[in-house]
Amino acid sequence: MISEITCPDEKSALCTEIMSGLPEWFEEPAGITACSNLVADMPVLADMDQGSCSGFVALKYHPPAAAEIFVIATRRECHGRGIGSSLLKAAEAHARRTGCSLLTIKTLAPRGKDEPHLDNTRAFYDRNGFLKAEIFPTLWAEGHPCLFLVKPLN
Repeated sequence: MISEITCPDEKSALCTEIMSGLPEWFEEPAGITACSNLVADMPVLADMDQGSCSGFVALKYHPPAAAEIFVIATRRECHGRGIGSSLLKAAEAHARRTGCSLLTIKTLAPRGKDEPHLDNTRAFYDRNGFLKAEIFPTLWAEGHPCLFLVKPLN
């Protein structure tokens, strides 16, 4: 069941806990800390199963038309169960309710390395209707190209 978390400390703690368990995707502790601090002030939707959170998505709004998936993560043991897709659907519904017509996300672009987990991430967004809009080679850092994806909400 997807529900919105409203307590800032709970949002931050959840973000830290889940991201820290996924070092292939979130490899820098300082980045996890920064993300956890920022999500405290964002809408956070969580997949709750018997009082435990399986995954979450945090949204950053860019009025008037766009909502950004600032971060989305699912516990490793919950991968492949459709939780990520459910979180995306909940994020889309949240964005529509606020009048947004676009949902965006940034992820790592291909770097010419063997990174099957990132290939799977990009394929996940493809399957869920996101369009590759642009690559920003140095938005985050040299060697960490940003792939900007967009999904029209019609």
